[in-house]
Amino acid sequence: MKLRLSHLADRLSASYWLIPALCVGMAIGLSRAALALDERLPSDSTACYLFLGGPEGARAILSAVTSSMLTLAGLVFSVTILVLQLASNQFSPRALRTFLKDRPSQLALGIFVGTFTYAMLGLRSVRGSSEGVERHVPSLSVWLAVVLAVLSVGAFIYYIHHVAQSIRAVVILARIGEETRGTLERMYPEGIGEDTEELRTMRPESLPALLVPHPGVSGVLVALDEARLLSCARRARITLALVPMMGDFVPHGGTLFEVWGDAANLDAKELLEALTIGAERTLQQDTAFGFRQLVDIAERALSPGINDPTTAVQAIDQLQDLLRRLVRRRFPSPARQDEDGTLRLICPRPDWNSYVRLAVDEVRQYGEGSLQVTRRLRFLLEDLLRVAPGFRRGELERQLALLEASVERSFADPREAAVASRASPQG
Repeated sequence: MKLRLSHLADRLSASYWLIPALCVGMAIGLSRAALALDERLPSDSTACYLFLGGPEGARAILSAVTSSMLTLAGLVFSVTILVLQLASNQFSPRALRTFLKDRPSQLALGIFVGTFTYAMLGLRSVRGSSEGVERHVPSLSVWLAVVLAVLSVGAFIYYIHHVAQSIRAVVILARIGEETRGTLERMYPEGIGEDTEELRTMRPESLPALLVPHPGVSGVLVALDEARLLSCARRARITLALVPMMGDFVPHGGTLFEVWGDAANLDAKELLEALTIGAERTLQQDTAFGFRQLVDIAERALSPGINDPTTAVQAIDQLQDLLRRLVRRRFPSPARQDEDGTLRLICPRPDWNSYVRLAVDEVRQYGEGSLQVTRRLRFLLEDLLRVAPGFRRGELERQLALLEASVERSFADPREAAVASRASPQG
């Protein structure tokens, strides 16, 4: 249940409709409350917060608010679609979730549709004496509609400013970096793990007695409940190994688990319920997905069609910050044991070398020949070597040697090669 709630919360956070839907609900409640207060107000009241015109004037105001809010909502939809298309083409399709989670854009749209709903509900309560019923003008409701319209104009101005800022490369990269740091803190908490050069999984030497296939629709492993898997393995008194790593694609019928021991008491349904298979990778438990988004943006920036090495350098800035947070941190062991020391669960996860290769390999290859990228990567590697413990220096030194070989291939002139070999935080 906890895993399902966590996955639901992640899906809701990436949904563009949640806040607008809440705003519509609040508008309905506000309309009901305002109309109820209007029924209790004396007909001869002249307070400054009341509309003092007749039914025709009230209808004109509410109709104008309704039509203008519908226009603003349509404009927000149009601008949002254009921004998503721009982000997909210029940065990466994987960055679209970042835009869908943008709360100011959702709130601006929610204010517009909420005001539209409020004005529509208020419009139906206006009655004139010529209609054969008692004349009624909801003075408070009309006044609140005007207030909401003014608030909507302010929200629209802020929305235009926010959208102009949000499509800047540095803002997108900073937002992805912030989300990745949040996942990193959850998946690699301080003080938990091992200070070793290589985390050994201690897999049983014999062949597994049972392979548990994936019976559902193919997808990506986006979340798992390790505590529940460990509990299942402990109750069945077996050793359980998860085959795919977080973020891996799982085809229909693909192997999910390997089982050692007597699996007669194993509840396969509970094992499957401890996993969440989705259509695409998320940052719910997948720290490497944040690295992948940053690397994709750097590669797109270095493509011949865009040719923007400065954006690639800004992506490397975020990658350096993430690697610096990981370089001295303990990595939790993929192997879990029960109280008597018996191996019960193996959950593969990326190690330090995997993160370094993910962050550097492709950027180095795509940025070969770029002074900015080469100098910035050298600064990243040399900075990490200054703070890395001994058992994590090997991959950094290998990457530095590969970078030097890339410089030798790309810069035939020794003077250019000398410049490219100088580390620089700005590229």
